[in-house]
Amino acid sequence: MKSIYCVLAILLTTTFTLSAQGKKSYKVNTIAFYNVENLFDYEDDPITFDDDRTPDGKDRWTKEIYEAKLQNMAKVISEIGSDITGTTPALVGVCETENRRVLEDLVNQEPLVAKDYGIVQFDSPDRRGIDVALLYQKKLFTPTTTKAVPLYIYDDNDPTKRVYTRDQLVVSGMLDGEKITVIVNHWPSRSGGEARSRSKRIKAAKLNRSIIDSIFSEDPYAKIITMGDLNDDPTNESVKEHLKAKENREDVKIKELYNPMEEMFNKGQGTLAYRDGWNLFDQMIVSAELLKKDFTSYRFYKPGIYNKTYLANPRGRYKGYPYRSFADGGFTGGYSDHFPVYLYLIKEIDAE
Repeated sequence: MKSIYCVLAILLTTTFTLSAQGKKSYKVNTIAFYNVENLFDYEDDPITFDDDRTPDGKDRWTKEIYEAKLQNMAKVISEIGSDITGTTPALVGVCETENRRVLEDLVNQEPLVAKDYGIVQFDSPDRRGIDVALLYQKKLFTPTTTKAVPLYIYDDNDPTKRVYTRDQLVVSGMLDGEKITVIVNHWPSRSGGEARSRSKRIKAAKLNRSIIDSIFSEDPYAKIITMGDLNDDPTNESVKEHLKAKENREDVKIKELYNPMEEMFNKGQGTLAYRDGWNLFDQMIVSAELLKKDFTSYRFYKPGIYNKTYLANPRGRYKGYPYRSFADGGFTGGYSDHFPVYLYLIKEIDAE
């Protein structure tokens, strides 16, 4: 397998103490997450609410527009983290994808096809038909176990009526020979208001924590990344109190979680904008084992929001907001109403 080499000595001196003997070399991989904003095909699925994304629907979603959307999504994914790694992400969690077909079409776009991405996806019970999925470079990552864990929530006015939403996708595998588990999330939306819908996201957080605790029960030193569009900020109750993600990495002990996005949020950074305010719903949260500083195996380096200028709306009332792909019943030529997020995993290697 071809290694990705990058000398990070200059970058790392701001965070870690290095030997005075000179520069060190590191292997670097990008792990990313992207809400691709309703990546639907253009055919009507009779069992889901996808009528808007058809040629005769509200969005006038034709084959040509679908292909333009795919090209846009592939361009973005191919560039995330590439300024450091020189290549596309090793792993990409995605949400708001309609089915496996759109994922296959996505990874076969020109910017991605040569990287030979595999797909882990299960059809979720969400009534709109949107799923979460994981894309992985086959030469870098080999899945060993995969499962979709359902989230059971019920109508506030009728406790016997289930509200169908996205499953949580759990994928364990070998990244360059090291075991890692990734959980891809898309928690319930704030439809009806943040307060009214809060309990649904708390239940999602509790499920996510239960999954993580079950992994820790087998291996307290497991390397876990839970990622996704949580529809809550890092400081909200679901993330802080129920997922129990901590802001300060120094406070994170064995079997605990660190949320590097909280510091970014507190500095005013975000991945989506609403009513002149920024939210950071898209998050990457890591387990304690990834925070060790020996770098003899893959460790967390730093997070980022991929918010290049071309991903922002260039004009009008929403200038600077994520440049969404459709508005007012038509395709805008844009990308998504969310910016992607990512983190780097690095480990020291012997210089050649």
